[in-house]
Amino acid sequence: MRQIRAISLDQSKINSLTRTLWVVAFAGLTFIGAKIEIPTQPVPYTLQTLFVLLSGAFLGPYLGALSQILYLALGSVGLPVFAGPVAGVSKLIGPTGGYLLAFPVSAFVVGYLLRFRDSFLWIVFSMAVGLTMIFALGTLHLNFVLIHNFKEAVKSGFLIFTFWDAVKLFAAVSIYKTFKSKFIINR
Repeated sequence: MRQIRAISLDQSKINSLTRTLWVVAFAGLTFIGAKIEIPTQPVPYTLQTLFVLLSGAFLGPYLGALSQILYLALGSVGLPVFAGPVAGVSKLIGPTGGYLLAFPVSAFVVGYLLRFRDSFLWIVFSMAVGLTMIFALGTLHLNFVLIHNFKEAVKSGFLIFTFWDAVKLFAAVSIYKTFKSKFIINR
């Protein structure tokens, strides 16, 4: 009679697998956020930034940034994960490239800042700083590659998004406050 041997995974392998699945999940959520889009020129309204902020909050600075690097890598090799019909590296050097390239920076900053405090105002501040990173890098890039007028870049790459992104910011804060005790992966 053949003896069946039980497969045993030690806790570190389970934790590593769990972290990997969460990184992939947040890259996937950012992809879904890109496809929930209101097309505007030169930059569309999407839900991506909501998931960027949440990736940093729930995964911490390193894994949050890694989830966004994975998202960018998938899009860079041609998978249609970005907003709109364009994929590949051309999206990263186009008008929205600065916003996209800021995603890992934003996730890192949010995750890093949330290590220090857990109050409502600190969470709002941390996510606002992360969102500001996206807009700062995105607007500078937009000005450099397309508009060549900083005032117009701020108008069409930042100001038109303020209400929409304030809503996403407070949605991210609410989601994080509601689920943080159950789903924080790495601090």
